[in-house]
Amino acid sequence: MSDAKTNAAPILIAGPTASGKSALALAVAEHVGGFIINADSMQVYRELRILSARPGADEEARVPHALYGFVPAAEAYSTGRFVKDAAAAIAEARDEGRRPVIVGGTGLYFKALLEGLSPIPQIDDAIRNHWRAEAARRGAADLHRELMARDELMAARLAPGDTQRIVRALEVIEQTGKSLADWQRQPGTPIVEEAKTVRLLVTLDRAELHTRADARFDRMIAGGGLEEARVLADLNLDPALPAMRAIGVRPLVSAARGETSLEAAAAAAKMETRQYVKRQETWLRRNMSSWRRVNTQYMESYMREIFAFI
Repeated sequence: MSDAKTNAAPILIAGPTASGKSALALAVAEHVGGFIINADSMQVYRELRILSARPGADEEARVPHALYGFVPAAEAYSTGRFVKDAAAAIAEARDEGRRPVIVGGTGLYFKALLEGLSPIPQIDDAIRNHWRAEAARRGAADLHRELMARDELMAARLAPGDTQRIVRALEVIEQTGKSLADWQRQPGTPIVEEAKTVRLLVTLDRAELHTRADARFDRMIAGGGLEEARVLADLNLDPALPAMRAIGVRPLVSAARGETSLEAAAAAAKMETRQYVKRQETWLRRNMSSWRRVNTQYMESYMREIFAFI
């Protein structure tokens, strides 16, 4: 690869689930000599190949891929870890003379790449383990009330059922004596400069997106999604772990255990997906207004324009 390709601006592709962003990333990467880097918080988990819609082996063979399926579901992968791993993957792409193509639906990952992370001190294991145990014992609503007493500002920002973020806020205020909100106001160091990137935001008509998401979930079931959920069920993991909260996992684990029918589980998973898509679209619209919009429903006719823009 030439130095011009090696030093070319990283290409960032974001969008809601089932929008076709992975197919776009693959087409773009093949065109520019790219190296695809995952920015989806569920596709990092080893046990979630089917249920997170990770690229298949044939797609991974066409161009290099990084940060897919390398974290066990028993671990809680964080944005802080992603930033370090993504920086290393970008460096690896450069070393190989390839252009980084970063794709995913986790908006906070892109925000962290472009803005950096606040310098929050590391949390002691004893404190982290204490609050995780409290979450399992008391539940999210009770912890939210405790957070309200300790850190009213963060409690007001978080939904009473958002266990992971409530636990995080309690960890930080216990470790540091300061609100997580205070730490978040401190600027971080960007991994990539926004002005030196190409940023594409995948959009799709809401009805078409729902149709695609439903069809994709049906393909997941046909391709072994229930069996994948059964493997997760057999691991007896903490249900608060991120991998266990992936879209569709809870209803399918319930079906794998014989607690509900596969039909009911599929219906619940499809409803979860629609709710998640709505949240994703709201976040992306608010935070990525300057990104170039690409409608993948007409991707073939758009590709020449996309390549010219890149």
